[in-house]
Amino acid sequence: MRSLGYCFTLLFALHLLQGCSMFKQDPTEDWDAKEFYQAASEALYSGEFETAIQYLETLEARFPFDPYAKQAQLDIAYSYYKFDEPDAAISAADRFLRLHPRDPSVDYIYYLKGLVNFKRGTGILDGWFPRDQAEHETETLQNSFNDFATLVRRYPNSKYAGDAYQRMIYLRNELAQHEISVAEYYLKRKAWMGAANRARIVVERYEKSVWRKRALEIMITAYEQLGLEELAADTRRILELNKDVASNVHSFDGELEMPPKSWYQFW
Repeated sequence: MRSLGYCFTLLFALHLLQGCSMFKQDPTEDWDAKEFYQAASEALYSGEFETAIQYLETLEARFPFDPYAKQAQLDIAYSYYKFDEPDAAISAADRFLRLHPRDPSVDYIYYLKGLVNFKRGTGILDGWFPRDQAEHETETLQNSFNDFATLVRRYPNSKYAGDAYQRMIYLRNELAQHEISVAEYYLKRKAWMGAANRARIVVERYEKSVWRKRALEIMITAYEQLGLEELAADTRRILELNKDVASNVHSFDGELEMPPKSWYQFW
């Protein structure tokens, strides 16, 4: 009797498990790669970025060698960007570059990386002040500048090159402004050498920046206070010869539309 009761208990438990599995059945279990990609694209264009990421990552996991898988890798990077997960977006973009270094969409990947850092770097300059955190934040802007520069240098005919170049101009001026802000901070505290060194960065690294003239003025003041008359005189001559650089600062409220239409040739 005890054995019979055990069998009934076991059968009842199996029946319950089968019932639970029916309720937990994956509705995408029989989907092919195209169905996953279509669902992900619909979610993407509807602004449901987390859902899009789930579909795209499942697509790549289940069909790693399908042509849709490479398309999914591109869209995953963009989806993380729109979902405000910059680290994940950069990671996905770098992964695509490792797997497909000669793919026709590499220009876009560099553009996307630049946008990711541009988005999380722009706006932090409103509260610049000279401490370690500010130095860390300039790295984000510099990374954005470098990615745009790579795009413009390697793919000058890319549809993204023009926008990337304009953003480089903007970033160059923003980075120079940060150095000027720190130099001004040092001036107020009569830290003359620190002010001169920060201003010299603008002259050497951001030569075409709109802040070049102010950098030279700070250097002259600092050198005079330090008693370095020869350096002050040389810098003054450079300032006299220096023509004002026309302001070319832009504001950017958007970006070029992410998906080239050819990405959806499988539809």
